[in-house]
Amino acid sequence: MLPTRHRMRTSAQFSTTVRSGARSGRRNVVVSVRGGTGEPSRVGFVVSKAVGNAVTRNKVKRRLRELSAQTVRERPHGVDLVVRALPPAAAASWEELGRDYRSALDTALRRVR
Repeated sequence: MLPTRHRMRTSAQFSTTVRSGARSGRRNVVVSVRGGTGEPSRVGFVVSKAVGNAVTRNKVKRRLRELSAQTVRERPHGVDLVVRALPPAAAASWEELGRDYRSALDTALRRVR
């Protein structure tokens, strides 16, 4: 579970990150990153009904939350991150989802700097 200070809570936080951040997509996820905030890193998730029913969406969110917790441990300050799950994420294995997440995150972080 992510600590409260590392969670995005308002739509304004999501909008700012998605609109002004660097974006990178893979088969299972799209990652938007905004850097240089100087505040604790925050992470938000967008998992629509297109991904599946509530059980499936929650499973995908739990997996993404675990992956992003590692990112927050590595970068505790200065990065806002929005992870949008795409419909294929429902059928993706843990390894495949992790590989897509890390690859998209690395690409977006390179574009931010």
